[in-house]
Amino acid sequence: MPQLHPYLAFDGNCREAMEFYQQALGAELTLQKVGETPAKDGMPPETHDSVMHSSLEKNGQVLVMASDMMSEETAKHGNDVSLCYSGETEEETRAAFKNLSEGGKVTSELKLEFWGDLYGDLYDKYGFRWMFNYGKSQDK
Repeated sequence: MPQLHPYLAFDGNCREAMEFYQQALGAELTLQKVGETPAKDGMPPETHDSVMHSSLEKNGQVLVMASDMMSEETAKHGNDVSLCYSGETEEETRAAFKNLSEGGKVTSELKLEFWGDLYGDLYDKYGFRWMFNYGKSQDK
């Protein structure tokens, strides 16, 4: 079954917030910094301690995902929450991406990323940001 998760954007305090949520919710925190990824080579050194991606899981379910905002824009209410769609199949993910992009603006085409998943994002015609991720390892 496809899943939909909230994805929070922080302005440099993602680790602090996710550790707080971890304690408050009794969840398991997974966190990856920019400096731990191949993306660091294209990013300024001062961003290497920023959170590239994190998630909180409890009882095998993802509760929330988050990262530090890494664009010229700063995180503020209105751009700090996205919807992350994780499809059950690649075809389903591609179809949802295509359908939700109609009348909207694709900001990153669906493509295989360095972490091994198919990923893309867009703003729908109502201005909401959607992130799409399909774990290619699910095909095995």
